[in-house]
Amino acid sequence: MIPKYIVPNRFRLHPGLIALQSTRIGGISNDEYSSLNLGINTGDSVELVYENTRLLCVASGINPEQLVSSDQVHGTDILFAENPGRYQGYDSLITDKKNLCLCIFTADCYPVLIYDPQHKASGACHAGWKGTAGLIVVKTLAAMKHRFQSLPAECLAYIGTGISANAYEVDKEVAKEFPPDTSTRSPFSADEEKYLLDLGLANYRQLLASGIPASNIERSPFCSFGDKDLFFSYRRDQGKTGRMVSLIGVCSR
Repeated sequence: MIPKYIVPNRFRLHPGLIALQSTRIGGISNDEYSSLNLGINTGDSVELVYENTRLLCVASGINPEQLVSSDQVHGTDILFAENPGRYQGYDSLITDKKNLCLCIFTADCYPVLIYDPQHKASGACHAGWKGTAGLIVVKTLAAMKHRFQSLPAECLAYIGTGISANAYEVDKEVAKEFPPDTSTRSPFSADEEKYLLDLGLANYRQLLASGIPASNIERSPFCSFGDKDLFFSYRRDQGKTGRMVSLIGVCSR
């Protein structure tokens, strides 16, 4: 089976740009990791994950040796990537180098991909609640402006599939980290301290506040928790699940 992935419409018309979010379909992993698990830090076989990665790269026209990734830690540190490889401790990656594909792994957190077509620069963010509360997309755009002279008004952004507000129940202390209109009291719990948090909306607002026009921002219509045939979900599957990848980069075919 050929791996299935989503290509954001906002990025389709730019020559050389590769941007996608994988689904869980089209790999060789089994059981709870079925089938396109791309997460090394899971209970799945490393050999199967490597083969799934190779299959996705073949399907999308990428060389696996072009990939840049990190062991994500739910922080806001940013890596300026100049070489491929796997790094430690970064939840945001940026580059203006050709033939590097920046990778973010998720299973409920939001991947945010950014492209500056004027300077051929890319950014990829891992935006869980901690990263979003820490303004990771704002900091990433600031880093792109500093490194590449990127202007947010000229950038494009894609907020990929994560857990939707209707499925993301958090406690009051977490909800307080965000603007009041991004969360509501949970109707699913008798506990008055439980809220439903809209992380996708929070990241959208931060992109707007950074200067990216609404017309340049695309949001995935899917939910990692609800669309179980398409996506892994850490919360739905109680931690025993695979990972999707969202990646972006300018490549020479």
